[in-house]
Amino acid sequence: MKYLPINAALFSTNRESFVKQMVEGALAVFNSNDIFPISADSTMPFQQHRDIFYLSGVDQEESILVLFPSASNPAHREILFLKETSELIAIWEGEKLTKSTAFEVSGIKTVYWLQQFPVIFKQVMAECSAIYVNTNEHLRASTVVETREDRFIKTVKNDYPAHHVLKSAPIMHRIRSIKHPIEIDLMQTACNITEAGFRRLLGFVKPGVWEYEIEAELSHEFLRNRSKGFAYTPIIASGKNACVLHYIENNQQCKDGDVILLDVAAEYANYSSDLTRCIPVSGRFTKRQKAVYNAVLHVKKEAEKLLLPGVIMADYHKAVGLLMEEQLVKLQLISLDDIKNQKADWPAYKKYFMHGTSHFIGLDTHDVGLWHEPIKAGMVFTCEPGIYIPEEGLGIRLEDDLLVQKTGAPFNLMGNIPLEAEAIEDLMNRG
Repeated sequence: MKYLPINAALFSTNRESFVKQMVEGALAVFNSNDIFPISADSTMPFQQHRDIFYLSGVDQEESILVLFPSASNPAHREILFLKETSELIAIWEGEKLTKSTAFEVSGIKTVYWLQQFPVIFKQVMAECSAIYVNTNEHLRASTVVETREDRFIKTVKNDYPAHHVLKSAPIMHRIRSIKHPIEIDLMQTACNITEAGFRRLLGFVKPGVWEYEIEAELSHEFLRNRSKGFAYTPIIASGKNACVLHYIENNQQCKDGDVILLDVAAEYANYSSDLTRCIPVSGRFTKRQKAVYNAVLHVKKEAEKLLLPGVIMADYHKAVGLLMEEQLVKLQLISLDDIKNQKADWPAYKKYFMHGTSHFIGLDTHDVGLWHEPIKAGMVFTCEPGIYIPEEGLGIRLEDDLLVQKTGAPFNLMGNIPLEAEAIEDLMNRG
C-alpha cells in the first residue's frame, strides 16, 4: 500500500463497537471484495470492501473476518482468514500478509489460512444460534453483479437453515458514521492531498488547456503524496459541461471566458475526501459569474451553520432549499410568482439547484449512515450547494468536508483550500 501504517488500535476499537451491539450467542462474518475481471486475463484494480477494512485494517483480497464474542474458545472470538502466502506468490504478485504482519495490522491474534475456513467455520456455527451477514443497504446502491458476500449468504442459508440470520448493515451504518480521531486524521490527510492538487491547478489552468490535462495534473499530485488517486471519478467540467451534474468525459478544451467546475478529490488509506471548486479559465470571473459564485458561497456558509447535533437531515435540506430560493430570486432566475405557484414535491428552486446539499463521507465518498436519525458529533458531511444555468453555459458548485462538533459550527477539514472568488483570482494571476 502507498499509505503509511495505521495504528491497529483503530480497528480494535471498531470491532469492540460492533460486538457491543450484537445479540447474545451470535457471530458475524465479513468478506473481502472480489477481484473483478475486465476481459482475457485483465482485472480491475482491487478495492477492499470497506466494512472488513474498517474492522480489521486488512487491505487484501480473499480475506474473511469472523467475530464471535461468546465463543467457548477464546482464540475464536476474533478470527482472520487470509490467502496463504508463498515464495511463488511473492515473486508474481508481491508479498501478502503473514500471520505476524496480519496481527500487526489488525490486532487480531488468531489468523488461519483460507483453506482452513470450512472446518473452523463449521465448528463455530455449531456453537452459535444466529449469524450476522453483510448486505449492501446503502440507499443509493444498485448492484447488478453477485458479490462475494452475496455468494456467502446463499451458502449460509443453504447449509445452516436452522440458524437465525441477522443484518450487519444497521450496526455498521451507525458505528461507521461516528468517526474515530484516527479516522479524522486520515481524512484530514486526504483533504491535505486534495489541497495540494487544487493549488497546483491554479497556476496551470489557462485558455486552451484541455480538461484531461487538468485531470493529469491532479493525478500526478495525488500519487506523489501517497494516494492511490481520485476518491471517485473526477468531474472536470468547463463551460456548459458544468450543467451536467455527473459529467466525467473530461475531454473538452477550456475556453477563455468559461468557468471550470472541478469536483475532484483524493483518497488516502481508503478514506475519501470530496471537494468542489469553480475557477475561471481566464483567471478572472465576469461580473455575472462572480454574482452566481457568491450566491452559492452565501448558501454554503449559511448551510454549514445548520450542521449541528440533533438536527434531522430532512429538515436541514428543506432549510437549505429556502436559502437557495432567496438567492435565485436575487439573481432573477426565479420569481416570487414561481414560488407561489410551485409544486409541493418540486419547489421552484429545483430548476437551478436539483440535488441535495450534504451526504455522509468517510471510507466511502457517499458513506453509510442512518439518515432518519439526528446528526451527532463526530459525523462528517459534505456541504455542496450549486446553481446550474444551462442557458448561460454556467454551473457553480462549492463543496467542503465538515466535521460535526459537540458545540458550535462544524470544523472544516478543507478550511485551508482557497474558496473566496477573490482568493482564487489572486492565486491564478500570480507571476
